Amino acid sequence: MFSHDGVTADTPPRQVLHLHRGGTSVVLDLDAAPHPAIVHWGEELTDSTEQTLHSLAAAAVPQRVSGSLDEPARATLVTSQAGGWLGTPGLEGHRDGAAFSVRLELEDIRADDHQARLSLVDREAHLSALLELRVGPSGLLHQRITLRNTGDSPYTVQSLHLAFPVPWDATEILDTTGRHLKERTPQRHPFTYGTHLRESRRGRPGADATLVLAAGRPGFGFERGRVHAVHVAWSGNHRLLAERSAAGEAVLTGGELFAPGEVILAPGASLTSPDVIGSWGDGLSQLAHRFHDEWRRRPAHPGRPRPITLNTWEAVYFDHSLDRLTALADAAASVGVERFVLDDGWFLGRRDDTAGLGDWYVDSTVWPDGLRPLVDHVLRRGMEFGLWVEPEMVNPDSDLARAHPDWILRARTSLPPSARQQQVLDLAHDDAYAYIAGRLHALLDEYPIAYLKWDHNRDLLDAGSGPQGAARVREHTLALYRLLDELKGAHPGLEIESCASGGARVDLGILARTDRIWTSDTLDPLDRLVNQRYTGLVVPPEMMGMHLTSPVVHSTGRTVDLDFSAAVALFGHVGIEWDLTATDEQTRSRIAAWVEYAKRIRPLVATGRTICVDDTEPGIDVRGVVAHDSTSAVFTLTQTDTTVAYPPGRVRIPGLDPGRRYRVSVVGGPTGTAGQSELAWQTHDTTLTGRELDAVGLRPPVQYPQRSTVIELVAQS
Repeated sequence: MFSHDGVTADTPPRQVLHLHRGGTSVVLDLDAAPHPAIVHWGEELTDSTEQTLHSLAAAAVPQRVSGSLDEPARATLVTSQAGGWLGTPGLEGHRDGAAFSVRLELEDIRADDHQARLSLVDREAHLSALLELRVGPSGLLHQRITLRNTGDSPYTVQSLHLAFPVPWDATEILDTTGRHLKERTPQRHPFTYGTHLRESRRGRPGADATLVLAAGRPGFGFERGRVHAVHVAWSGNHRLLAERSAAGEAVLTGGELFAPGEVILAPGASLTSPDVIGSWGDGLSQLAHRFHDEWRRRPAHPGRPRPITLNTWEAVYFDHSLDRLTALADAAASVGVERFVLDDGWFLGRRDDTAGLGDWYVDSTVWPDGLRPLVDHVLRRGMEFGLWVEPEMVNPDSDLARAHPDWILRARTSLPPSARQQQVLDLAHDDAYAYIAGRLHALLDEYPIAYLKWDHNRDLLDAGSGPQGAARVREHTLALYRLLDELKGAHPGLEIESCASGGARVDLGILARTDRIWTSDTLDPLDRLVNQRYTGLVVPPEMMGMHLTSPVVHSTGRTVDLDFSAAVALFGHVGIEWDLTATDEQTRSRIAAWVEYAKRIRPLVATGRTICVDDTEPGIDVRGVVAHDSTSAVFTLTQTDTTVAYPPGRVRIPGLDPGRRYRVSVVGGPTGTAGQSELAWQTHDTTLTGRELDAVGLRPPVQYPQRSTVIELVAQS
């Protein structure tokens, strides 16, 4: 709502806009110069009278002090130096090296309770902008901007970022980093004066990218501590920064990262940014629940139970034969698998990873009758059929590369540095796009393929449209989005997984068009505990691929217990990565029991609230999923290492209804006990209230390292 009533005759009233929804309030001071600034983003305001909103806006206005501007600068939505901002500008650009100054001013606004469209203009710079703010149904703050060149000469955009001011007491930063096989590893820093900058220049977010940039009160955890975070919903190069100024402003900013000359707006042309999305909470779990709840409300969100999936990669690698794969399919069906995915090695010339990418035809030397015999066998066993593809990539040793070297992304005559013996196709090249789209449509038309495992096994380096050509990451990313949308539109029911050397392309831009992500190429349960916890800050668990692994882990060589591996995979989209034909009947029976349990709880996983417990003793991990109506929950109590306390002290089980009583029971875990007596509550009809489970807790079982116990909690009537 707009407000104009003043407090005194000497102080003109400030125009204020209040957006609110899903437990979040966003208050904008419309009189901030040169255009509006956010004065509050966070807790929903119960007193939102005009007087209160005016007072909030007035309370945020800085005083003029010695050495400062006569009108102190504010962290407006799109900052610039012409507006007085001396930190990182939100918008930078120029016209052939000149006309670099920008000062966007508010021209018009249209708003309702939860969204606003702000028209901004700089007539001197010949630019206009439409800034869209929306508070989603779960309280996420979405920002997006469309910048238009209203002049008669080209305008080069160097950067375009959107600002999310955070409370001044948010003095600790959390982000994630990593590498292949260890994505989304958390790191914390003091939020000191200056700029903390995280950039992705890999043409995809990258294994080392931060999924969010968060700032909160010191010591914030998953359960408590006010924290705000920003995510860029974009699958190409991007930038996130946290900036604290000596002028009393703290801000999180995000947007695309443009290569030199990548965005040049012709007269009349426009550029629309990706959504930059902010969440907040009393603890990281509440912050994550806003992402999960809103994402689940989408019409395109996977609605049916997530099929138990077996992927063939770690079972057979490139060793494809009909007999071996039908035997594997038989073993998969016997343990309850519902989707069988044929991984790399099925197409022309693909006997290892040095050749064949781009030649998307079934290799007749391996499959003389095509894939039909295998597909039919899989379908007869009651499973869906899925196929691995890597459509954006090409091996130089391929018919495609030899015929069309001009389709390869490059900025020089020589090719970019090689990675995994492959280069990247320019999907923004019309002919390359048409070829790839045509081959994928042909495969989907010929075979009843329910699922594509869409891989992307290298970063984009020096990615241009050809020697001396223009930078191409942005156009390639938009072409990828168009291709995914086209395939989904033409093949209703098709599901697609985003895999990129494991978890190197995890963002809400790609997840708007796919049905799950491959969380990491590592299936080591110890590494997965960390990876899955922090991937879950944004990604709902049912969209995170979590697979049971073989006893000796492919990526680490660690020997792991079957029950431990299965328990760590429970709270996601469950699958198997294992040559089941090499297992005995007893092992397959144990796997089948875990598969059956995963099927039983997957409705809970797909709709419930994730819980990560803070302050556990080092060596113990406690996490779970609680039903939205708090009628049931499943938790895992995992021994990651030996503990100093022996037996360990009590652990809390938070997140339940404090006033309800819950029966607690063990449903899975190690056989026998590492302790020398039974655990009393396991042999007793243990019933406790949610308040007691949170405040007092219970003794976890004594377990050897790398073991996990699964407990269920069911509300009693």
